[in-house]
Amino acid sequence: MQLTFIDYSILTIYFFALFGLGIRSMLRAGKSSSEFFLSGRSMPWWLLGFSMVATTFAADTPNLVTNMVRENGVAGNWLWWAFLLTGMTTVFIYAGLWRRLGLMTDIEFYEIRYSGKSAAFLRGFRTIYIGLIGNVIIMATVTLAIIKILNILIGSDPFTTVVFAGLITTIYAMLGGLVAVIWADFALFILAMTGSVVAACYVLYLPEVNGLSGLLSHPNVVDKMSFFPDFTNFDLVVILLVIPLLVQWWSVWYPGAEPGGGSFIAQRMLSAKSESHAIGATLFFNFCHYAVRPWPWIIVAFASLIIFPDLASLREKFPNLPDHMMKHDMAYPAMLTYLPSGWAGLVLASLFAAYMSTVATLSNLGSAYMVNDFYHRFVNPKASEKQLVFAGRLWTVLLMIIASALALQLSSALDSFEILLQIGAGTGLLFLLRWFWWRINAWSEISAMAIAFPTALYFKLWHFPLMNVMFPEGIPNALNFSSSMQLVIGVTVTTIGWVIVTLLTPPDDEKKLREFLRKSRAGGPGWKNVIEKAKTEGDSLGFDEGYKWPVPFGIFCSLIGCVSVYCALFATGLFLYGRFYEGCTLSVISVVSAIVLFVSWKKIAGEN
Repeated sequence: MQLTFIDYSILTIYFFALFGLGIRSMLRAGKSSSEFFLSGRSMPWWLLGFSMVATTFAADTPNLVTNMVRENGVAGNWLWWAFLLTGMTTVFIYAGLWRRLGLMTDIEFYEIRYSGKSAAFLRGFRTIYIGLIGNVIIMATVTLAIIKILNILIGSDPFTTVVFAGLITTIYAMLGGLVAVIWADFALFILAMTGSVVAACYVLYLPEVNGLSGLLSHPNVVDKMSFFPDFTNFDLVVILLVIPLLVQWWSVWYPGAEPGGGSFIAQRMLSAKSESHAIGATLFFNFCHYAVRPWPWIIVAFASLIIFPDLASLREKFPNLPDHMMKHDMAYPAMLTYLPSGWAGLVLASLFAAYMSTVATLSNLGSAYMVNDFYHRFVNPKASEKQLVFAGRLWTVLLMIIASALALQLSSALDSFEILLQIGAGTGLLFLLRWFWWRINAWSEISAMAIAFPTALYFKLWHFPLMNVMFPEGIPNALNFSSSMQLVIGVTVTTIGWVIVTLLTPPDDEKKLREFLRKSRAGGPGWKNVIEKAKTEGDSLGFDEGYKWPVPFGIFCSLIGCVSVYCALFATGLFLYGRFYEGCTLSVISVVSAIVLFVSWKKIAGEN
């Protein structure tokens, strides 16, 4: 791609605007740790919703979707579409619970919910596990995407990209804290979405593609268009549909789609000005994340199958990229090289915006963990607000350095996606139930992590080499586990392990359990013993005779929400495919479901 004066002008305006926002927010962010990490808990739902969806619109996301479409068609997206079930339960069940606790970070939850030294250990360990390992892997994955994008578009080598992109993002995030990140996310999402739509529209006019009709009738694309995998292919149905919908969504921890909410989603909910704003933000996020964004990326992925039908054609066109980075996710930035002057600068700025919104959020969140849940909790409990803000800015820099170094070692977005799923396999059910079952304790979570992580390492590093040694003539099918079977095995082993540990270890302190219930109002059958015992001692814990447990109604709303979003997602695809009447039918179902959701949201907000 040859950038012109117009392209450079667009990029210059974009970078100056970001620096201006960071400097403007610097004084406010420096007032206190609450301002730096939670923007003073004053954010409205619509702004937080845009921030959530901008954060998940990372530079690697179009690459990841392109990778999935090229390998398994549109149906390959069920690997992440299934997480909508997680998102909707967060909206209607967990958002209010998080906001009531009034925490600084979601990791602080551990010493609110659990008691004793095991709770303190869990908080510290989880800080390292998520704040360093989890966040850094995601930041590195997103950085890998911008490495590939800039190498393809302007020929930038990986090291130069890492230094340039990391430096700009770090300065911006370090100066303004979360308030700068959130306001920038609002503009960045609009810019990123505009860029992806422009790219999708332009590739349709390439002579090889020959418009939308030419795209959808091309033999390389026809067999990739179905929303669902071929039901005659049992293995593919299990991998792409059954496991994601029946196992993955509730059992796996994945940033942005954690069962029960967590990481930057929890951070945004804790930043909301009220409980109803926390609910509204997560609902808005799920609609935009799943129903609004995917199709421009899918269109570009389809076009890439015509221009670059295989990896050999990509490698021939872009020989300067390191071999270990040449994967199917390269096809998305490869298609952008066809954009004309002016549009090229806009799309490049949009992709850089997607990169910055995610990395800035995760660096701020990671520094919040390291400062609030490690430094302030264990190292310097008497630290002043000025010291906490300084430490937050220092950790922002350190996390970016570590992530940049790791990015140079990764190969593809899909590889990192699968690693994160495997690391979190089996912990999801625990995150859902810890709010509603009094018997779960800190040792439950410690054991889940202690089992899930080495299980993931075994499958990713040691299983196949070990099997090749044991069976030099070929690994038996029963032991040649696919990534999906590795996930199921990881979920099963981890879940059985933490349940056994839960039942064998003593419950938490009664006083701690009552304090958590009084603050969160979680309730339900799983707390029956604690509530009844407290009532016999004259303490209702806020659960009077008229109290009605809201979770069944929340589950109903979650299902309605899923219907609305999935119908909107598929209706858009049907309109693009030229199937007008089917698209209209799904659109009507989506709108009706959305109306029901709006009424339900008002009811939940009114009751709380």
